[in-house]
Amino acid sequence: MATERYDQRKNFEEAEANAISTELLRADLLPPNDAASVRKLLGDYLDQRILFYINTEDAERERIDQRTIQLQGELWAAVRGPAADRQTPVNALVLAGMNDVLNSQGYTQAAYWNRIPAAAWCLLAAIALCCAVLLGYRARHPRRLVFVLPLVVSISLLLIADIDAPRHGLIQVSPQSLQSLAKSMARPGPS
Repeated sequence: MATERYDQRKNFEEAEANAISTELLRADLLPPNDAASVRKLLGDYLDQRILFYINTEDAERERIDQRTIQLQGELWAAVRGPAADRQTPVNALVLAGMNDVLNSQGYTQAAYWNRIPAAAWCLLAAIALCCAVLLGYRARHPRRLVFVLPLVVSISLLLIADIDAPRHGLIQVSPQSLQSLAKSMARPGPS
């Protein structure tokens, strides 16, 4: 479950970058003033999405989430206006692209909230404990090798916990696709 969720988080990061990149291209279909506004807002939004991935502090995450919500509203308003003024297939395409950008953030957020359930952790701990007890019971004369299995089980559980924790630990999703997009836009990225 943990590795599937890790892969899912990586895939959603890539999907976010693709959605933003596509919408940047579609923004050129808007009138010049609207296109410039959408491109600027998408650049700011991209910076917030990169910060979402690299941030580990809870207080800062709240600020990033609030700014992301604000930018989503501004982005939607920026494409809704031209689409409402002139209801053309081209404007509908831009509107649909912005919808993809906003949806991709929601999918990513859900993947970050989706963790291994507590019941599964209890089951893993019970299995590990039973293995250790059975191994200890079987070994009449404890040797050094008796401690190898509990050590290996402990390390594997720590690795699972690390993969399952998207904000903390050694194994995290890096926003490589989003950062690559920021570089291609000639944006320095968030600091």
